Amino acid sequence: MVPKPPPREGQLGFLYLPPYRIQGISVAGEQTVVHIPELDLVFDIGLCPRATLAAGTVCLSHTHMDHVAGLAYWFSQRSFQKLGTGRVLCHPKLVRPLELMMESWIDLEHQKTPHEIVGVEPDSHYVLRPNLNVRAIEVGHSAPTLGFSVIENRSKLKDEFQGFPQDRLRELKVSGTEISRISEIPLVAYTGDTEIGPFLYRDEFTNAKIVVTECTFFEKEHRDRARVGRHIHVDDLLPLMEAWKAEHVVITHISRRTNLQFARERLIEVLGSHMNRVHILMDHRINRQRFEQQILESGEAVSKNSPAPSAEI
Repeated sequence: MVPKPPPREGQLGFLYLPPYRIQGISVAGEQTVVHIPELDLVFDIGLCPRATLAAGTVCLSHTHMDHVAGLAYWFSQRSFQKLGTGRVLCHPKLVRPLELMMESWIDLEHQKTPHEIVGVEPDSHYVLRPNLNVRAIEVGHSAPTLGFSVIENRSKLKDEFQGFPQDRLRELKVSGTEISRISEIPLVAYTGDTEIGPFLYRDEFTNAKIVVTECTFFEKEHRDRARVGRHIHVDDLLPLMEAWKAEHVVITHISRRTNLQFARERLIEVLGSHMNRVHILMDHRINRQRFEQQILESGEAVSKNSPAPSAEI
């Protein structure tokens, strides 16, 4: 008998949520990596899928193996392929352990891999590029853990100067009058692995255009397991969805033990009409159908060479 080929693994989940692509792999206990090419960053690094090498910055939520295992390889491949030194942003408590990890590779490889490890204090931010910052938000998990929010700073004319002619505004500006104020616009927020807490109701989450959130447990009888592991249970999502104004909420970190159809049914049961804003990153079939519809609506042709997505995680 001819044996079956091995199962195809490592297919990236993909969503086009204009203007951003959300792509990556997130299976609880195995790996989580969420790549947003338009922002040139990755949330967590899982097993370092090839596509993530293009991103220059990793926002590392915590150092459980399924979130950090690919970091040393990501640093190495960035250098090997001459893509520049990779940078990881992390909780300050994790800087030294990560440095020790990279130092251990010197003896193993007999070379030093270029890397940059930056501790970001909770409630502070790191400048990604002019007018674009990533803010660190401490969340509640079983290890030091950060959530992140990518924030655009926009200059907005103060209310008292609305309607002024341009020549008058220029005069005021030249005279030293501050005519504008900086407005913070949260673009994409990432919860990391976390329990429910007041930190998830901060403006950085409630006002974000897109929220990427973990939801690990779906069975009704697993509320205690979620509490012990300090993860989100599906029954915890409704108050979050009522608070979050996001156009899109992306669910990650579903276990391989959880059937996707069951996860969808529980989400519909709990969230009701909010479900029209919810996407499961690893739901390849549904996400592919949505993307094909987006292509049709744009008037472009669907590629016949694109691989058919799997319906399971």
